[in-house]
Amino acid sequence: MALQLTDKVVLVTGASRGIGAACAKALAAGGAKVVVNYLRAEAQARAVVAEIEAAGGRALALPADVRDPEAVAQMVQTATRELGTIDVLVNNAHINFPIQPLTTMGWPDIEAKLTGEIKALYNCCQAVLPAMRERKAGKLILVSSTLSRSPGEGFAAHSAAKAALDAMARGMAMELGPEGITVNVVSPGLTATDATADLPPEMKEFITAATPLRRVGAPEDVAGAVVFLASALADYITGQYLPVNGGNYMA
Repeated sequence: MALQLTDKVVLVTGASRGIGAACAKALAAGGAKVVVNYLRAEAQARAVVAEIEAAGGRALALPADVRDPEAVAQMVQTATRELGTIDVLVNNAHINFPIQPLTTMGWPDIEAKLTGEIKALYNCCQAVLPAMRERKAGKLILVSSTLSRSPGEGFAAHSAAKAALDAMARGMAMELGPEGITVNVVSPGLTATDATADLPPEMKEFITAATPLRRVGAPEDVAGAVVFLASALADYITGQYLPVNGGNYMA
């Protein structure tokens, strides 16, 4: 069975770098038309688009703070006008948070992470779901973290936010399944991106040693799972939590 991604329109949030950029490139290589969402990194987003176009694909860089419903709605309207109705949402945008014990974090930092994560998911789903429901087809792929199930020191707020995302995915899968829409979670372990570049070397070494494949992940590892779930190969898969972590955490 082929991927059947040709001419599908995929919105990847937070796609200017890291996991999002890898997903955008991999999906485009599979034939999809890709919306490369970014917040501030316009030059990097345009570089991703240029790389996709140089390889013969089609992509469009569009800015939006995914926590802003009006900005998301405008992005989806523009994407639909330029590329067509969105078939797949890859909810990936990173919501910043301080890495420190929960007992020393101020409530505003905790609240910003919790509400930011869920608001981003809510806004993007609200923008793409009406057309999916009308067509009785669509895929929502949510990028979580294995920290939602396997805790790490200093990551309590992040773990809680991603656990909420995981739970919402299961609820949406139940609600949207009868309408032909699948909802799945991809859950990376430690992945080599800008977001993890400042982690202490000893932490990376510890995680590498505890990982059966004896390495941290690359953005392309996560992108492979996303492409699978976006493709026709995963049409009968919904409500699932897929860890991509070299076996460091086994669901």
